[in-house]
Amino acid sequence: MTFLNPGSLTLHAQLRGAEPAPALVFLNPIGSDLRVWNEAACELVPFFRAVQYDLRGQGLSDAPEGEYALADHVADLQGLLDALSLSQVALVGCSLGGLIAQAFALAFPERVSHLVLLDTLPRIGTPDSWQERIHSVRVRSLAALAPTLVKRWFAPAFFTQQPLAAHGYTTLLARSPQAGYLGSCAALRDADLTGQVQALRLPTLVLCGEHDVSTPPDACSALAEQLGARFEVIPGAAHLPMVERPGEVAAHIRAFLARPDEDPYRRGLAMRRRVLGEAHVNRATRAATDLDRDFQTFITEYAWGGPWSRPHLDLRTRHLLTLAVLTALSREHELAMHLRATLNTGVTEEDLREVFLHVAVYAGVPVANRAFQIAKQVLVERSDA
Repeated sequence: MTFLNPGSLTLHAQLRGAEPAPALVFLNPIGSDLRVWNEAACELVPFFRAVQYDLRGQGLSDAPEGEYALADHVADLQGLLDALSLSQVALVGCSLGGLIAQAFALAFPERVSHLVLLDTLPRIGTPDSWQERIHSVRVRSLAALAPTLVKRWFAPAFFTQQPLAAHGYTTLLARSPQAGYLGSCAALRDADLTGQVQALRLPTLVLCGEHDVSTPPDACSALAEQLGARFEVIPGAAHLPMVERPGEVAAHIRAFLARPDEDPYRRGLAMRRRVLGEAHVNRATRAATDLDRDFQTFITEYAWGGPWSRPHLDLRTRHLLTLAVLTALSREHELAMHLRATLNTGVTEEDLREVFLHVAVYAGVPVANRAFQIAKQVLVERSDA
């Protein structure tokens, strides 16, 4: 947890990843905080330095009274980058965060290498709609309106499939500082970059949730066309796809930002450490001799730097496929190693049960039975550690 005072107020930031890696700065929507990016950023940390921060008026950052302007948010971001000695970054912004990213890139194009814009537009809503929102919050309170407002964040299925998460994000919105929410509503009311964004000449990716009603896919697609940007729809998501589909969002960002000259060994080593853990990879590296050193390099480059690092599948899905194949082929040593690694990829005990049952149908009961035995042993070892 990092607190910085780059100007007129204190900002709360979270930094992850190795310093030499390219920096990604994540900007969140109104009424939320930096945690909405956690899952997507986690997928990207092996390859990038992730900088998440609470916008003014949100989370643990200061929430001054009064109306904010888009220029205030831009100045905050400039001060943050200066405080962190980041001369150039890729900006990843959703909704209000995406509007700030556009404005910052227009003001300081030399400091932005890439733009990733999620569910955002040069103007979001209308002045009247935001003034009405300000009035409603003042009269009824943000906490009272949160259950209604959060319905615009997520697709209907999210509330039935992940009710606890939906409740948690409703609480996040309800507890957001009201002064900060009102201040940013004023910024959104007054912000209009419609006549300016065509001046952007940066590599840009535009993503939009399929069910977004606040910044609909057709409007986001039109923005992408105006910018000459790549456009992708996130199926099954609404206004906050990085919460509903973090793996897919991370995969799109990873593919967009991948450098043609990226060293496959470096990429593979980062992924290998991400999945198997620092301790395991360090042991394997130290144990390598002239006999197998080339082999270790080979699997790092061509397995971990190849299929494991491809963007289409999220890390959890790719690990589930690996576990299924290792089970079906009775690769017991490798299976045990990957079972220990499930702590790093979000694979749960319930996931393992379903994988082994599925393998039992298509590859036979004996191999599935042996996989259950190995998994039990690994889980016992884990609980005893």
